[in-house]
Amino acid sequence: MSYTLDQVRALVAVAEELHFGRAAERLQMTQPPLSRQIQRLESQIGVQLLTRSNRRVELTDAGRAFLDEARRILAIADSAPQVARTVAAGLSGIVRIGFTASSAFTLLGPTLARLSAALPDVTIELQEMVTKRQLDALTKNTIDVSIGRPPFDPGQFSSLRVHREGLLIALPADHLLARRTSPITVEDLVNEDIIMHSPVEAKYFYDIATRLMPISRWRHRFTVSQVSTMVALVAARCGVALVPESAAAFGLPGVVYAPLMTSDPSPIELHAVWRADDSRPLTRRVVRELQDAAPSARRSAHGEPAATR
Repeated sequence: MSYTLDQVRALVAVAEELHFGRAAERLQMTQPPLSRQIQRLESQIGVQLLTRSNRRVELTDAGRAFLDEARRILAIADSAPQVARTVAAGLSGIVRIGFTASSAFTLLGPTLARLSAALPDVTIELQEMVTKRQLDALTKNTIDVSIGRPPFDPGQFSSLRVHREGLLIALPADHLLARRTSPITVEDLVNEDIIMHSPVEAKYFYDIATRLMPISRWRHRFTVSQVSTMVALVAARCGVALVPESAAAFGLPGVVYAPLMTSDPSPIELHAVWRADDSRPLTRRVVRELQDAAPSARRSAHGEPAATR
């Protein structure tokens, strides 16, 4: 079964006017071709849609049922070009964003608010995962933009730094260091039970921790991939942990946070990352919004966000 939009428009016009002459005038055509359109439509679908007499035109029960669907068909057809234009302009569609758990407490909320305001017709799908899994998802095209930790392969990904923050030491509330009024240094953590970041799933934090102090000087029994798990273990008095400043927003009872003295006051970074070969207008539009929210970001010679390491 197949019929044309012209046939559907003809049926709707006649059904609404209940007069072939007025319907033909509305469609800017003569009555004979209009009648033929209706006849072809009825032949295609195999039922009578209209009853005709010299004085009146009426819809059959089948015609009334078809009219409701016909109006929906025309509404979709009429809106299709505008939908295509907005998708091509990166103003509508679906964007899939991966994010780290800790970014939900700092960057994610303002980022989503900005994207929602700038792109109200875009549906945002969120997936929480560690950076390593985000990069795998980008490669497999199951997400479009990642909010994760460096480094990234600049041959495969483009990236833009969108956030920086300090490093804290998370301590059980009754720990001796929790009562310290002077700054805490890495030397104060020698021989402490350190809850360590996974060297595979949380390599970014692992590398920062081991740069601060050789791992041979740390005692650690627990290795985890998620900052939230670290804080939960600290609350259970399993040790202390180096965490990003945003972890304090967890608000878990039994845990206190103290700044850790480092040569860089804001060593923790979050980056927006996307595939270097992603040409989708929506991805480019999302990146542009993130770029505008991060005015200090470097730009390439072509005005696109420059890949960062």
